[in-house]
Amino acid sequence: MAIQLMTLAGSPYGWRVQLALEHKELDYELRILSWQNGELNTPELRAMSPRGRVPVVRDGEFTLSESLAILAYLDHKHPARPLFGTTAEETGRIWRWISEYSSYVDAALERFIVPIYFGDTKDKAAEIREAIPKLAGELATYEKALSATPFLAGEAPSAADYAVFPHIMSILRAANKPMAKGFDLSFLPLGPATTAWIARIEGLPRYEKTYPQNWR
Repeated sequence: MAIQLMTLAGSPYGWRVQLALEHKELDYELRILSWQNGELNTPELRAMSPRGRVPVVRDGEFTLSESLAILAYLDHKHPARPLFGTTAEETGRIWRWISEYSSYVDAALERFIVPIYFGDTKDKAAEIREAIPKLAGELATYEKALSATPFLAGEAPSAADYAVFPHIMSILRAANKPMAKGFDLSFLPLGPATTAWIARIEGLPRYEKTYPQNWR
C-alpha cells in the first residue's frame, strides 16, 4: 500500500515531505485537505494529528505528523537515497541547517508572509517591516554557504535543502503579491548562489511533481 500524505495546498511543510518522498522515489498518494471546510478538525485527522496540524503521513497502520519527524521516519524506514547523510559529520551538518532554520528564520518568515497572504498588511505593517531585515540577514547566510557548496550541507541535496527550500519559495511568492509592494524588500533580488541553488533543486528529476498546484 502506498504511503498517504495529507497536507494543505501550498503548505511549505507538506512540500518538504513531498520532496523527500520524491527524493527516495517512493510511491505515495497525495491528499490535499481544506482547512476552510473543517478537514483539519475531523475525527479522522485528529486521531492522526491531535493538534490538528498537517502534514500527516499514513503508512499502513502507522501515522505520523510533524514534517521533520516524518523526514526522519522515512529515512529510517527507507535507507536508500539517504536524506540525513551517511556519516556522522554529514548528519550533523544537515541537522545544523534544519535547526538554524527552525530557530532563527521560521518565525520571521511567518511574520512576513502570513499578513501578505491573508491581506492583513495594514494592521501588521510594523511586524512585516521588523521581519524584513531579519530575513535579509538569514538569506545572506544561505548565500555565503551556497557560494561554497552546491547544496546547503554539501555536494548533494539532503533534508537540509528540502526543509529550507519550500520556505524560500514562499518568501518569493509573498514578495510578488500586490500587498507586498509597499514594503522595501531589501533581500531582493536573491544572490546568485541562492538563485543557482533554487535552479538546481528545480532541475531535480522529480521536482515538477511536487510544485504546489495552487501556485501555478
